[in-house]
Amino acid sequence: MPSPSAEPTPPATDTPPTGRMPLAVHILGLSVFALGTSEFMLSGLLPPIAEDMGVSIPSAGLLISAFAIGMVVGAPLLAVATLRLPRKTTLVTLITVFGLGQVAGALAPNYAVLFASRIVSALACAGFWAVGAAVAIAMVPVGARARAMAVMIGGLSIANVLGVPAGAFLGEHLGWRSAFWAVGAASAIALVGVVTRIPHIPPPETKPRLKREVTIYRDRQVVLSVAVTALAAGGVFCAFSYLAPLLTDVSGLDESWVSAVLALFGIGAVVGTTIGGRVADAHLFGVLLSGIAASTVFLVALAVLASSPAATVVLTFLLGVSTFYTAPALNARMFNVAGAAPTLAGATTTAAFNLGNTGGPWLGGTVIDAGLGFASTAWAGAAMTTLGLATAALALKLHKSPSRLVASGTPAKQKAVSSR
Repeated sequence: MPSPSAEPTPPATDTPPTGRMPLAVHILGLSVFALGTSEFMLSGLLPPIAEDMGVSIPSAGLLISAFAIGMVVGAPLLAVATLRLPRKTTLVTLITVFGLGQVAGALAPNYAVLFASRIVSALACAGFWAVGAAVAIAMVPVGARARAMAVMIGGLSIANVLGVPAGAFLGEHLGWRSAFWAVGAASAIALVGVVTRIPHIPPPETKPRLKREVTIYRDRQVVLSVAVTALAAGGVFCAFSYLAPLLTDVSGLDESWVSAVLALFGIGAVVGTTIGGRVADAHLFGVLLSGIAASTVFLVALAVLASSPAATVVLTFLLGVSTFYTAPALNARMFNVAGAAPTLAGATTTAAFNLGNTGGPWLGGTVIDAGLGFASTAWAGAAMTTLGLATAALALKLHKSPSRLVASGTPAKQKAVSSR
């Protein structure tokens, strides 16, 4: 439950867990669609960007790394910087800065300006994620947290299904800059929604204090949640980041199949988010353990069956399901263990996911450079998710610890519900 330092809960909090999500939560999901499209669309735009900017493809690829690192740094940084500011004002400012970052990218005369625009966009994106997650959590009951996060994550899932392929299509037919203009337009629509539909959340009676908020990092459950999130996400993206060459060089599929298979992963993400969001509130640890275990099994199967086109396509879809099935539970768990610092909880989750999105591809590139082949990325990813599964099991064991329950004063009935 939020501490006295958290934002007061709006009237929507009285909505029963089985009721509809507040419209404002869906507006946040729409905003995340724009954010997610910008974050991932460069994977299909690197060749034309490299050619236009006169740099190598690996150098253009640094634009992706810059965004991920900006997310890792920006989430806690912006959460701290905006800790005492009104939530709605913060969201309006961040989505505006993000949209302007897209415009700057579309107009960038050289690589340096484009690189800088990506960093600015990443910082605004990270801040919006962190604050938006805290706002979404504040607008729903405790028993609907995972469903609220599923709506936001659903925006990211749809970005993978529609936004990223659409960006690649625009880049191919109208030039890569058109994709940036399109995301800028989507950001403008999101801004209108935030301004008109996000309720004003009054400032807390007790001003949030940074010193009190950062104490969440002393909690080993918070540390374990960060580790589980980074390992679960990193393991999947260790393999997913190199899916295109795996499909063409190992599975033997034509390049024309790549975009369709990537979209299939996105469809799986939508399915997984829908299921996970509905189940995670009642069975949080069950979703965590089963989802990460499923990802591990699928990654091992991908490593073994990579030479089979049919198997690779099916496993890509299943990885999308298992990865995003777990995501709402990962987000909700962080808010459960860091309820005294709701903004930093959202920021920490965002940073943890992007630690995985940075570390996983790095590990995949390392095993490829070692001459182990593209299929080896799935083995490396499975190793990461296995470690994540063990960490989640440890978190569950500590969660059930009698000493923890006595120390926290958690009633037995509440413990039985929250540990499911």
